[in-house]
Amino acid sequence: MQQNWKKKFAFIFTGQLFSILTTSMVQFSIIWHLTETTQSAVVLTIAALVGFLPQAILGPFIGVWLDRWNRKLTMIVADGAIALFSLALGLYYYFGDPGLGFVYLILMARSVASSFHAPAFQSAIPLIAPQDQLTRVAGWHQLVFSSSNIIGPALGIAVYSATSLGTVLFLDVAGALIANMMLMLVRIDQPKQDMGEKPAFLREFKLGWQAFIQVKPVVIVTGATAVFSIVFMPLGTLFPFMTLSHFERGGYSASLVEAVFAIGMIVGGLLLSVAASKWKDIAYICMSILILGAASLFSGLLAKEAFILFVALSLLMGAAAPFFNGPYMAMIQKAYDPAILGRVISLVTSIMLLASPIGLLIAGPIVDRYGIQSWFVGSGLVTMATGLILIAMFKRLNAAAPSTQEGSANG
Repeated sequence: MQQNWKKKFAFIFTGQLFSILTTSMVQFSIIWHLTETTQSAVVLTIAALVGFLPQAILGPFIGVWLDRWNRKLTMIVADGAIALFSLALGLYYYFGDPGLGFVYLILMARSVASSFHAPAFQSAIPLIAPQDQLTRVAGWHQLVFSSSNIIGPALGIAVYSATSLGTVLFLDVAGALIANMMLMLVRIDQPKQDMGEKPAFLREFKLGWQAFIQVKPVVIVTGATAVFSIVFMPLGTLFPFMTLSHFERGGYSASLVEAVFAIGMIVGGLLLSVAASKWKDIAYICMSILILGAASLFSGLLAKEAFILFVALSLLMGAAAPFFNGPYMAMIQKAYDPAILGRVISLVTSIMLLASPIGLLIAGPIVDRYGIQSWFVGSGLVTMATGLILIAMFKRLNAAAPSTQEGSANG
């Protein structure tokens, strides 16, 4: 039995690797195509918004349906829908040149389907893996995701340059089909729903929210995540600007920073999968936040001649990131009953997605007025303060009720 769950994840992650890889190829290729053909920042902004806003807005409500439906079937249907939308856009590009409105529509439809697939996958994990292995599995997931984010853009631009965007989209269809075929080979035993009268939708949504707020450790970390997302997530957009404006380097150097950060994430995912049971989840989360904050702070203080140190700090930030994302998700998976897990995961995902654009709206004027370094320094200080406050709050929680808190969320 101990080995059986590992075989299941071997099948699942093999399939997901193809799906995530081809999706990464599509996302980068579409952004590059829009950049190349329109050279408009407004077009890129709209494309980004239609790509993530549906997930942010629909997330909490989709969770109610996820807890009603079969999660394996939901993943298959959602991935199939993404493939269908890619096929439609690919055929359009193959036979002609679709307008921006149609591209936006397809990006929005893919986002809606993704908002079902991602939380269904996360909420299905506790139905397969033993609870004491959830942090390790989260490390595997981070590894697959990070690897795809490195290889995907490179493959995407290579295929796009050699053929067309339509070909990249057709490969995404193939990736989804492979993922679904591998998933069909895995049995996932989901708790049976009560066959009595189902509660009203709004009542189920309320029950999910009430269940979420009852686990104080998760609520505290989620609040810290919202702050962290506001101040730190904009750095993902500002990394190239830091390279170009402060270090006065070109596109090659900017792409080097992105690649090094992604390599760091692979290393971090590997380390997390090996050391998953050494510390508590909250210890990994706090360590990650403090390292990310310190690296951001020091990056903002670097002289323009110290680009190599910036690359090294980018590697460190990439390596630290999985120690936040993986344990945080494992913490949620351990804390809640599988019957309501879809609602909780969708809710916290929406909080993170909505926090990011808030950060971008704040970062823009500050960077324009005070320079890019100011945001790196400010982000580092706020992130480190968030980590220290989180440590203090969990010390107080453990002192007040150590057995209760430890049992509820592996705090």
